[in-house]
Amino acid sequence: MPANLIITVDLGATKILSALINSRNRIIERVKLPTEAEKGKNYIVKNIVESVEQLKIAKGINDKDIKAICLGVPGIVNPHTGMIDLAPNLKLKNLNIKNELKKYFNIPVLVENDVNLAGLGIKKYELKDKVNNMIVIFVGTGIGGALFFEGKLYRGSTFFAGEIGHIKVTKKGEISSSAAESTFELIASRTAIVSGIRMDMKKKKKGVLKGYASNKKIIKSKLLQSALKNGDPVVVKNVKSACVTIGSVLGSITTLLNIDTIVLGGGVIEAMGGFMLPKIKDSFKKAVLKGLDKNVTIFTTKLGDDAPLYGGIALAEEFLKAK
Repeated sequence: MPANLIITVDLGATKILSALINSRNRIIERVKLPTEAEKGKNYIVKNIVESVEQLKIAKGINDKDIKAICLGVPGIVNPHTGMIDLAPNLKLKNLNIKNELKKYFNIPVLVENDVNLAGLGIKKYELKDKVNNMIVIFVGTGIGGALFFEGKLYRGSTFFAGEIGHIKVTKKGEISSSAAESTFELIASRTAIVSGIRMDMKKKKKGVLKGYASNKKIIKSKLLQSALKNGDPVVVKNVKSACVTIGSVLGSITTLLNIDTIVLGGGVIEAMGGFMLPKIKDSFKKAVLKGLDKNVTIFTTKLGDDAPLYGGIALAEEFLKAK
């Protein structure tokens, strides 16, 4: 009996989310484990392996039942060789993750950038492949993107395409080549929003999150969402600022690439998309070349954390058919 199951592993800086997907493209089992990136590459590999083994045990299956393990990595990866050139949040560099995992499994291992994988999932299962030129942007700890031209994922000459978070911009979202300016993700990610909030709180401004002024207390997206609902002026101010930057950058990119679809996702958007989306759209319209906005659809993905999990199916179809 041929293998008809796929395992997708979404490797994050703090957690590993893995899923077993059947031949009807349904997620039938999930496992979430800590990444333990601070302990080094061997622990990361160990925990990926453990997540896969837990899925196999849960459903009583073995390697011959699985046609591919599809891994999403937050960094620059070569999907043909499995080499991670750089994954800064995981402190990984020049690691062939495919070869490492092959030591444990007799299963094809496929590797892709995590936002590219999410983009593949959105394109195939949310948009039913009915999209031409699209950018998917995920806003979380950092900011990542995936580009699609004529319905196909564009990876770039050295597999760096879509790394939108590293574009030099001003706080108004203007593209800049000045070393004095910051990068997109250092101005508009959750990390940047939290940094701005902490700076304001140190100036003795009042707010719901006043007790989180210390860097020792973690401010995650759901906490920002709660403060936003309470109308905290410090949080409102900093989230609005991020929206202006996000919309402006997307407007400039649309002017350059003439894309027709922009999909927003990630923890920040999932938590505060209702508040952010109208403001991002407003900033987008001010930045994009007049007239181009009429042909662009901007929305938030409904797949959430499942986007990269479903992307594994599309990745397997692409690379297994190629063989």
